[in-house]
Amino acid sequence: MATMLDVSLRAGVSKATVSRVLNGTGQVKESTRQQVFKAMEELGYRPNFLARSLANRTSNSIGLVVSTFDGFYFGRLLQQAARQTESYGKQLIVTDGHDTPECEEQAIQMLADRHCDAIVLYTRFMSEKTMMSLIQSLPMPLVIVNRDVSQARERCVFFEQQDAAFQAVDFLIAQGHHDIACITAPIHTPTGKARLMGYRKALEKHGIPLDKAKIKYGDSGMTGGYELSRELLAEGVRFSALFACNDDMALGASKALHQAGLRIPQDVSLFGFDDAPSARWLEPGLSTVYLPIDTMIATAIDQAMKLVSGEPPEPIPPFTGKLVLRDSVTTGPYFNSK
Repeated sequence: MATMLDVSLRAGVSKATVSRVLNGTGQVKESTRQQVFKAMEELGYRPNFLARSLANRTSNSIGLVVSTFDGFYFGRLLQQAARQTESYGKQLIVTDGHDTPECEEQAIQMLADRHCDAIVLYTRFMSEKTMMSLIQSLPMPLVIVNRDVSQARERCVFFEQQDAAFQAVDFLIAQGHHDIACITAPIHTPTGKARLMGYRKALEKHGIPLDKAKIKYGDSGMTGGYELSRELLAEGVRFSALFACNDDMALGASKALHQAGLRIPQDVSLFGFDDAPSARWLEPGLSTVYLPIDTMIATAIDQAMKLVSGEPPEPIPPFTGKLVLRDSVTTGPYFNSK
């Protein structure tokens, strides 16, 4: 049976370097890391992680709490999280927070009990006070994704939701749309609030009065987008463009518009958010906002590993959105008007 010494001799490095690669600690060049992994594979070396965990009170793993396992968005997140964790020679332990602060806290405690080297939390509802308490009390680093905790910016990886929504609606206005309806993401979440605020700020910038009749409060689902769009139409609300605060609602809205005999984009321009895989397959293709969740989760794991190694972390600048323009938007009634 191969030993760590055998691996070090095959890779041409010291036994201490092999140990650093296996533990994901210290500074090791990527080329050296790959040499060690190659030697392990050639020799059939399998480190005894359980014994090491008991001895060192660490599981050589990264814990990840996500609010739900549902949808393409979290699929992208989990795939990238697994790749990034493996690049450090660690295992990823994932658990579902069931989209409630209480369940998320329980999940974090379970991962802490397993002696994860660090924990990454994706949360929508947990209060800033609770997040700060966890950051201060846990024996391992905690990194937060999707939230801006003002007292611990170096622990946060988040996206400029309001600015991205502003860009989308500002683009619609630049295309000549002043009558723009909005169907929101859940308004009791920071994300839902921020995207609605971006919509409002864009109208304000151009001096377009806010019409509350044009806003419908959604639940992020296709059914919600469909039903809310039907409500707008049944109530006789005038709009030449519709901003849906996520792509699933935009897909539901497209069905309601088609059933009402309205063409996209000739009669109503449609804009989504998230750049779901289905967006490009809608006919016409859905204009939307790309949100770099895969880069964000990779950055969160990198930051967690810096904290584990004792490297002083720097605050991570907020991530920004990118407009993905397809065929669901055309010029509106006020295009080129003075």
